[in-house]
Amino acid sequence: MSTDETKSPDELNYGPQRIDAIMQRWGLENHDLVEVSPEQLTHKQVQKARAGRKLTLKLMQKVARALNVAIWERLPVEEREVYYEYIHRDLFSYAKGYDPDWADPNEAVVQRVLG
Repeated sequence: MSTDETKSPDELNYGPQRIDAIMQRWGLENHDLVEVSPEQLTHKQVQKARAGRKLTLKLMQKVARALNVAIWERLPVEEREVYYEYIHRDLFSYAKGYDPDWADPNEAVVQRVLG
């Protein structure tokens, strides 16, 4: 059985991920996630996440937490109660439990907040 270290770069690249589309929809840049993360998230890690480079579970979770904080800080108080916090399987196509037919439960929130 091969490990990640023996796989070719193509086998570790899954293409643009759902997190990229979600960040674009919310108007977020890589720096926004890096800036709010208390976990020393780097620009390079966020870029890898968006581009589809395979991340460890811990890093996927770290990126998801930073994404939620970045969005949360932009939400009006009344929208925070209905905001659905994204988890790693919502954002990465190679995460266990990923659903390709998943619909963003925050779509109505995005429309109300960003118009």
